[in-house]
Parts: sequence; C-alpha cells; structure tokens
Amino acid sequence: MDYDALPRNADERTTLAAFLDWQRSVLTRKCQGLSDDELRDRTAPPSNLSLLGLVRHMANVERGWFRRTIAGETVADVYDGDSDFESANGDSSSAILRWQEECERSRDIAAARPLDFTGRHKSGREVSLRWVMVHMIEEYSRHNGHADLLRERIDGAVGY
Repeated sequence: MDYDALPRNADERTTLAAFLDWQRSVLTRKCQGLSDDELRDRTAPPSNLSLLGLVRHMANVERGWFRRTIAGETVADVYDGDSDFESANGDSSSAILRWQEECERSRDIAAARPLDFTGRHKSGREVSLRWVMVHMIEEYSRHNGHADLLRERIDGAVGY
C-alpha cells in the first residue's frame, strides 16, 4: 500500500483499517529482498533486535490482541512470548508468512465486529476493537522505527 493512497476523508473504520494495513505493509517492505541471514542479523548493538525478531513479535501481538482479546479464542502465542525477539536464530523467512497469516486473521476478526465491540485482555481490562486498532497502529509505528534502523544498517535502504 502506498502512503498517498491512504484515505483522507473516510469513515473511522476505513481510516483505522487503512492505517493499520499501511503499517503492516511497511514492516513487509522492510523485510523484502533480504536473505534469512540478513533477516536474523542484529545490526544495531547493543540491541539484540532483528527484523525477523520484530516479525515474530508482531505475529504474537496480532494473535494476542485480535484472536485472544477480541475474538475470545484460547490460542497460544505463535512463538514463546519470552523469546519472540531473541530466538530468531534458527528461524527463517517462513516466519513472515506466519505473521502475514495472523494479520489476515486479524483483518477477518475486525471486519466481523463493530468498533465499539469489547473484549477482555489477559490483564482483565475490557477494551474496544477501536482501542485495539489504535494500539496496533501505535505498536507497528514504534517497531517500524526499529525496522528502519535495522534495514538501513543491513544494506543502506531507507524510506517506507
């Protein structure tokens, strides 16, 4: 998705969904064209973050907020929640496909519910789908900043 294609005068649901999908597409673009070794590369010491670690983390975040909190599903993390960032050593670009599958499931869950639909987070707090979508835009925005730095250190690529 191109940033210029984002809606400038749409309803709330369309705007939230478009911005969330744009943020997801930024992370996809940051990973495109890299080898598995490059995706696993921790290029910004002392941080142990890698692009693959970010993708693994976001797969867990998508699953947690949409499947568990909003849909009420009882599902485990895609990756061990304590090691999604750090244990990308043996993983490969197939993790990107797993993350994209979680994104697709999240889209389906969101599309089937009104924005004021509420679910219960593992903390016990009740949250609306609207809140989850805004939170996910924030979550991707923060991690896409990390992805920008990681990708630039790998091959000099910049921009979204």
